[in-house]
Amino acid sequence: MSTLGLRLVPDELWEITEPLVPQYPARKQGGGTAPADDRAVFTAVVYVLTSGCAWRNLPTEFGASPATVHRRFVFWTKQGLWQRLHQVVLDELGSKAEVDWSSAIVDAAVVRAKKGALTGPNPVDRGKKGSKLHLLCDGQGLPLAVLVTGANVHDIHGFKPLIEAIPPIRSRCGPRRRRPDKVRADKAYEAAELRRRGIASRIARKGVESKERLGRHRWKIERTISWLLGYRRLGVRYERRGDLFTAFLTLAAALICYKKLSRITT
Repeated sequence: MSTLGLRLVPDELWEITEPLVPQYPARKQGGGTAPADDRAVFTAVVYVLTSGCAWRNLPTEFGASPATVHRRFVFWTKQGLWQRLHQVVLDELGSKAEVDWSSAIVDAAVVRAKKGALTGPNPVDRGKKGSKLHLLCDGQGLPLAVLVTGANVHDIHGFKPLIEAIPPIRSRCGPRRRRPDKVRADKAYEAAELRRRGIASRIARKGVESKERLGRHRWKIERTISWLLGYRRLGVRYERRGDLFTAFLTLAAALICYKKLSRITT
């Protein structure tokens, strides 16, 4: 493994990922290209996410052709690898009491998109194509759930799916948990869905409260969105398939969680 590969996918991250990687099926008719190493392919996918390069421009040092990496990425996406990786890393953090359930924070950001599913005219960018990244994080900005919609979809329509997408996370003691004590959000969201689930809300009331009062908490999710958009493949959407773009977003969330895990274990 090259120095670049070890920096992108250290041994500790691969130890978590390797048991989750589904076996790529062999061709029924036999033949084909030589099988590529799973770690090399995974490292190449992380490189594409991080650098934003096109598949065809992948460096040869990863030991797998761009076509092989892309096929494996599509296959792993269908098999749900990225969601499982995110879940396992969150479980590790939860078992160390590093998930802050005292509150959750919700927000969204819009990125430009070329074409494809889960896109729409951006109302604040002269109607240009775009996708909206919805994010729910814990009280410290740890991404717990992500979602992609068209840029013209109102934030409230992503609220319920985000709450439902919070995975059951392991606790240091007691059962798994997936419900925060409180949810903080700006005026674009409504508290009715939270009341039905018995979750307290801290949402600025329209025409009554200023959303600026939530700034001392919401900066954490704004920082997390900045971290996500630091992965250059997410800055501008090139994937035509919505599931593949969501896969990159989920992998980025898993890597952010892993970075926190690596800090507390070293």
